[in-house]
Amino acid sequence: MKISILGAGSWGLALAQVLNDNNNDVLIYARREEVVTEINFQHTNKKYFPSVIFSEKIKATFNLKEAVQFADILLIAVPVKAYRSLLLEVKDYLNERKYFISTAKGFEEKTLMRMSDVIRDVIPESYRYEIISLLGPSHAEEVVLRELTCIASVSRDNNAAKLVQKLFSNNYFRVYTQNDEIGAESASALKNAIAIASGILQGIALGDNARAALVTRGLKELIRFGLASGGKFETFMGLTGVGDLLVTCNSWHSRNFQAGYAIGKADLAKEFLEKNDKTVEGIQTVKLVHQIAKEKNISMPIIDALYDVLFRGLSSHETVYNLMLRELKPE
Repeated sequence: MKISILGAGSWGLALAQVLNDNNNDVLIYARREEVVTEINFQHTNKKYFPSVIFSEKIKATFNLKEAVQFADILLIAVPVKAYRSLLLEVKDYLNERKYFISTAKGFEEKTLMRMSDVIRDVIPESYRYEIISLLGPSHAEEVVLRELTCIASVSRDNNAAKLVQKLFSNNYFRVYTQNDEIGAESASALKNAIAIASGILQGIALGDNARAALVTRGLKELIRFGLASGGKFETFMGLTGVGDLLVTCNSWHSRNFQAGYAIGKADLAKEFLEKNDKTVEGIQTVKLVHQIAKEKNISMPIIDALYDVLFRGLSSHETVYNLMLRELKPE
């Protein structure tokens, strides 16, 4: 099939390689001409993968109209904050129905929408099939090296989920189908926030016991929030739930973990927030989930603590111990 990947970041490039390995025609859209030139002529993107050489069959363009009209499937691989603006541009070039695959993990700031709903909100139903989200425990740095990875193709339409499952699956990249869009997208967003907390624990030199407690209690909050949003319990026990939570909370590949580590080392978030120029989706997720939880009266102590550190300027060290000194209760 013909697939255009809208976004030339690490995840878009890694997925382009998977699709190319499976004998699909892949076109990458990037806004910057120098990125397109590097991919087309050097077959690299050294900003993300300094030692990886991509197939000559993978092409790139900075012409969005070309990318949209080339493809049967459009895979959106840009940060959450860029989704709506990109989709509004894409909408102008649609002349037939397309499949849209969403890969970002988070909520839109102004609307609090999940990413699949942002696509529905912008793209008329006459120009799209049911949305598919590609989610689960996966670092681009490992996928691009063809290391074993299992994720989920999530859609309300089982046939659409199966289409994407077959499109991506091979001997190193296995895709399962799943239909709980609310649960999968909520969990995938929230785990980024918990990963920041995990990095903070590492930064303030706490040990394995603390990390185990955080991930376990973080999973509890993830489930609580997901169920209140309409998700299914079994989703949180799968790849898009506990699987994604574990990989993001325990890996230096995770930008959210790295961000938390820097904040923990400094004991305050102020310097990191002022200097950071990378996409760390979990920061915005903390803000928005904190807002949603307050509105829905959902108990989220870890998210509340993260909000205190990130947006109220509280000390990481003191905030962690304040969590420990809360009123005692059954598990």
